[in-house]
Amino acid sequence: MSFSSKLKIRFGDIDRAGIVYYPRFLHYFHVALEEFFESALGVEYPTVINHHRVGLPSVHLETDFMQPLCYGDKIEVEVSVLNLGNASIKFGYRVFRKGEDVPRVTGHNITVCVDMDTFEKRDIPEFLRDSLKKYLRPGKSQ
Repeated sequence: MSFSSKLKIRFGDIDRAGIVYYPRFLHYFHVALEEFFESALGVEYPTVINHHRVGLPSVHLETDFMQPLCYGDKIEVEVSVLNLGNASIKFGYRVFRKGEDVPRVTGHNITVCVDMDTFEKRDIPEFLRDSLKKYLRPGKSQ
């Protein structure tokens, strides 16, 4: 199962060529991830960080760009869980222009669960692991 976040390409997102400046996609990934936590997992991302004291910093990131997106395009950023380790989560992203079924950008990042007070690696808390399992893409490991 995956979660989809709807966004719109803004003027500040484009470069002189009139297409989305590539680092903006990392921002779109994170915006969609925060919405995923709130809408799909039922816990706001700031609550995970500030109340539960759990951080999920990225330790690896890959992105592929197949087709450009332009100012005014409406997009959907799909978020899924590709892998759940003891302390790591691999999130997958696919970016579609509204009305299209072939992604224009794909990517993934690996996060490591850390204690926000010590920044030491820790296991993924059970409340989070149980929610994330529902979005684990079929055929992927736990």
